[in-house]
Amino acid sequence: MKISGKTHEGKVALVTGAAQGIGQAIAVALAERGAYVIATDLLVPLETLEKIGPSASGYQLDVTKEDDWQALALRTADLGGADIVVNNAGYFPNRPIDQLDLATWRKTITTNLDAHFLSVKTFLPGMRKKKWGRFIGISSNMVGLSIPGMSHYIATKMGIIGFMRGLANDVAGDGITANAVLPGLINTQATATQTDEMKRATWEQQAIKRLGEPKDITGAVLFLTSDDASFITGEALVVDGGQYRIG
Repeated sequence: MKISGKTHEGKVALVTGAAQGIGQAIAVALAERGAYVIATDLLVPLETLEKIGPSASGYQLDVTKEDDWQALALRTADLGGADIVVNNAGYFPNRPIDQLDLATWRKTITTNLDAHFLSVKTFLPGMRKKKWGRFIGISSNMVGLSIPGMSHYIATKMGIIGFMRGLANDVAGDGITANAVLPGLINTQATATQTDEMKRATWEQQAIKRLGEPKDITGAVLFLTSDDASFITGEALVVDGGQYRIG
């Protein structure tokens, strides 16, 4: 049964990497549920703002820079801070270990993992005052797959799961939850360079035989950021059509 209604009315939701793909879909879905959305990316996500309309504002944000996070907090202070933070921005170059250099390693770590820490340090105090908050870290089902050339990326995506689990213990007493969502291969500009054969090889390993779409991820995020999920925290929810296997 499709859930309708303004389940997120009165909430302010921050989404990083919101210019396209999964981030844009999440931002639009949160707005449709009644949230006011703060959409961010390396450039102001104008297309996303156009899709949402007046219930969103857009900002330029480099998630690796603490000064940018602090500036964002000041610029959005009149909204009362973020009640929901969805860290979606990511960096994922394929580099076999023999070709992986320290600069690429560090950029992957700062983009995919440091950003989660910085967002918490920025917006947790406001959530604690309200006694309500939601942190969502977009991880990846790749943490359970055998894919070469992605050791740096997998390290960060495992780190997101660990950070959300640890954070959950620190903030639960304030009515705040922290969870990770693990998408599979999704049809976005980031995966557009893959051949049809490569994509088919992936989804043939899934129970649901098709490529995932950005909107397929939104349901998990909407649920985990709602009051319906108030007793769920520190979890890693896989959304990949049944590809990930435990063991």
